[in-house]
Amino acid sequence: MSSEIAKLHPSHRGTTAPPPNPLPQLLHTPSGLAILELQGAINLPETAGQVEVGRLVFPDYDPANPSADGAKRVHMYIGQHQRLAGEVKKLPKAIAVVRRREAASDDANDLEVVEIVKYKLMFSNRPEPVGTQQVS
Repeated sequence: MSSEIAKLHPSHRGTTAPPPNPLPQLLHTPSGLAILELQGAINLPETAGQVEVGRLVFPDYDPANPSADGAKRVHMYIGQHQRLAGEVKKLPKAIAVVRRREAASDDANDLEVVEIVKYKLMFSNRPEPVGTQQVS
């Protein structure tokens, strides 16, 4: 049994600004990453190109008061006729997202921490039917 060694480095936050983050303040991370947990499967059409899986809405979130507890509930709209109700949960242990280091290095096993994820969006109930006027 052979083993390899990978060197893990802290994130190198360069001069590039992080992308705009569509998530509420509770879930903000520099790269905009979050974990999405679904019970079951999503059936996607077999078409070429990108397919939108869903749209996340935080119904109680108030951007004027981001420190409030309004980002605990979340809805995920799938298409125009289904909504999943979920909640934001703190992970028992944070998860590190790592990638190969982009720096000029001869060692392919150099990794860097991209993000530390502390929350997940959890959807454990069946989808609810909704009308098209509520989806916008």
